[in-house]
Amino acid sequence: MIDPGYVRTMARYNAWQNAQLSEALDGVSLEVLRADHAAFFGSILGTLNHLLWADRVWMHRLAPDLVSAPDGSIAQSVDLCPTVGVWTAERFATDGRIWHWAEALHALDLTGEMTIASRLAGGEATRPRAACVIHMFNHQTHHRGQVHAMMTRSGLAAPVSDLFVMPKEND
Repeated sequence: MIDPGYVRTMARYNAWQNAQLSEALDGVSLEVLRADHAAFFGSILGTLNHLLWADRVWMHRLAPDLVSAPDGSIAQSVDLCPTVGVWTAERFATDGRIWHWAEALHALDLTGEMTIASRLAGGEATRPRAACVIHMFNHQTHHRGQVHAMMTRSGLAAPVSDLFVMPKEND
């Protein structure tokens, strides 16, 4: 289904996207960051917080020795970081852990199934490990798209998000 090269590319893309968002949102007022856009997680900061929280949930499932499970529920995830500055620091650390995990992956690590506890699934769910990894990266892209739309709606310059223009590894 996928190989370690795909995972490393997506981990790099994730970090690149989050670094661009951090730069674009630096100095933006909390009023703008917390403004309700009627999105699923309400605001720009709420959505970014949820995404960070969810990445920690998935990484704890995939690499429990590397990432601790976050506190709180999905509903509470929007309050994970009080400011974009705190979010930037926490995001950078989490992206580093995602990259470290991706760099150490072998093809065998992406095989088989995993059983997870999931409130969304209504209890335990057993799914292919590769599909869970794909979901984590797809979930990131989905919510960053929402952030992009909220930034545009707020009159902020949203960063480029096209994967094919991501700088090469050594750029």
